[in-house]
Amino acid sequence: MFFRLLMESFRRQRRRKMLAGLAILLGTTAVTAMLALATTIGDRIHKELAVYGANIVVYPKADLLDVKVGGVDVKPASGGAFLRESDLKKLRGIFWANNITGVSPELPVRLLGATALGTVVDATATGLWFNHALSDGGPALTTGAVMLHPWWKIEGAWPQESATTFSASEAVVGSALASRLGLKIGDVIHTSFSTATETASNAFTLRVTGIVATGDATDEQILLPLAAAQKIAGLPDAIRRVQVSARTKPEDAFARTDPDSLSPKQREIWYCRPYANSIAYQIREAIPGAQAEQVRRVEQSEGNVLARISGLMWLVSAAALLAAGFAVSAAMATAVLERQGEIGLMRSLGASKGAIALLFYAETGLLAVFAGALGYLIGSGLAAWLGARIFAGDGAGAGFAVLNPVLLPVVVALALVVAIAGSTPSIRAALRMDPSAILRADA
Repeated sequence: MFFRLLMESFRRQRRRKMLAGLAILLGTTAVTAMLALATTIGDRIHKELAVYGANIVVYPKADLLDVKVGGVDVKPASGGAFLRESDLKKLRGIFWANNITGVSPELPVRLLGATALGTVVDATATGLWFNHALSDGGPALTTGAVMLHPWWKIEGAWPQESATTFSASEAVVGSALASRLGLKIGDVIHTSFSTATETASNAFTLRVTGIVATGDATDEQILLPLAAAQKIAGLPDAIRRVQVSARTKPEDAFARTDPDSLSPKQREIWYCRPYANSIAYQIREAIPGAQAEQVRRVEQSEGNVLARISGLMWLVSAAALLAAGFAVSAAMATAVLERQGEIGLMRSLGASKGAIALLFYAETGLLAVFAGALGYLIGSGLAAWLGARIFAGDGAGAGFAVLNPVLLPVVVALALVVAIAGSTPSIRAALRMDPSAILRADA
């Protein structure tokens, strides 16, 4: 009998049920779209703001030391300190290793007596990774300067690390330097290197594979593979600085706390949150002699944008659910008024208030589950469409999954909460009705 009454209510009140279901559908569609976007928007914003550069910089801790004799700073102008390239694989072993999306070590060198096309090349060369697989034995992270500087524009091709030999390598030349010297793709730059055991110069050639435009001081430099720069400088395994790009949590007051001043429990919480400071702290632990600091200009911009967009998403979701709740409440109030005679008859025949409430809640629950599931499907498609349009410039459409199964139970649960909350006032009003007064009024 219960299921018969349940089915009859849907058959006889199709219009009311459709209005309530439509309200839940629209609400859950909006919520699903916002939640689906929220699960990936942090990564998308991180990629969009990557044009500002890395958000963590690593350099030798010795650079912070002042070496003075008689009040005179005798520390070498170059800093005289280097990190080891071989230590960078330890970044794949820190707690937040998977949040590190890009690593770019650098080694600036001066070319010794470099010439090209019969002209002396007076320029700084910088050794970089261009397309390097960073691994500690596990899954490798393919990274390099190209990934960390997506605004760089190359005419030609980037140097191949595998092309570096004992006496030759490939290189790209900054657009300003190439224009000044008349260099073009295919030209050769002749330079030399000195070894620790030989005083004679050794010839080293750089074949130009591309002209790069960066929009900054790099346009006056030569970029070459890190191994070639180490060879020219006579500094095997040496790097001067490392730029790190990592997905981070927006900074708050707790993020700025000195971890050494916290209790063990609080320190563990701080350590296990993806703050830029905590990732930098773990980098300092992993790499001997390293000092890692966040680049606040990038980090704060990313945190501010993400916080504002997240706040807007929560506001839209709350408004959609609230509107759906009011619509369900109005539809249920009308339905209860139309079914007063049925409620009075059921009460006069001995039906308890609990049984009548269960019938109404069952109707609402079935409606919420169906409309919520449909809203999840439509909202997931809407999220994929919005993601592809908003972040069309970086191929983000592939980054937004059409369906996220984890969201289905969340959305259905929200639909049930909205439906039950919206229908409860009308159901309570129906249970307070006097069945005899209802039946006399119908007669």
